[in-house]
Amino acid sequence: MSKDFKKYLILGVLFFFPIFVYVFLSTGINNFAKLPVLTEKVEDIKDLEGNTFQVSFQDKISIVAFWGGDIKNKKSEALNLNQKIYKRFYEFQDFQFVIIYNENESNEIESLKSDLISGVGTDLKKWNFIPTTQLNIKSIFESFNTDIKLDDNYSTPYVFIIDRDLSLRGRNDDEDIEMLYGFNSQSVAEINNKMVDDVKIILAEYRLALKKNDSLFNE
Repeated sequence: MSKDFKKYLILGVLFFFPIFVYVFLSTGINNFAKLPVLTEKVEDIKDLEGNTFQVSFQDKISIVAFWGGDIKNKKSEALNLNQKIYKRFYEFQDFQFVIIYNENESNEIESLKSDLISGVGTDLKKWNFIPTTQLNIKSIFESFNTDIKLDDNYSTPYVFIIDRDLSLRGRNDDEDIEMLYGFNSQSVAEINNKMVDDVKIILAEYRLALKKNDSLFNE
């Protein structure tokens, strides 16, 4: 094998390999890495009593938590979500956290927010805390149509991924429980091993959709 041939072979590999990897990954995301829709058209919160700023699930990738009237016991869950999910993905433009809680727990919420800001230096600009009634909490939660139950405080440690079209996303072939509607925010292992991956997938879906729309627009 001549030196010139080796040189051109190496240059060819260096040029084409990144293109191959990009095409392969793009195809993989498009065909194999879709996060299943488990429930369509969950109840939106835009017009919810207590939603002063009209926060909505529409056109956002939302991590939704139901904290009900159990705020004093939510610090560890908040820290887990903050460290493992929020800090990793909050710079994504349409990503948000939505915390739905009992309207009588405002003092406890302010205390928890203070812990997040002063204790671990969190920028809460994409944390949305929505105070409302127990009846509203129950109504929104039931619209998710999961096998998870709220406790007596209208609270659950499980958090959920809602996409831009108001659909609940999760897993229908989870190796442990088959149907995975939500992620236990008390479990660092579950957040690390499952939730991080699923958030990555849905954000990749969204990026791919944006690229396709841009391509169509520019044709």
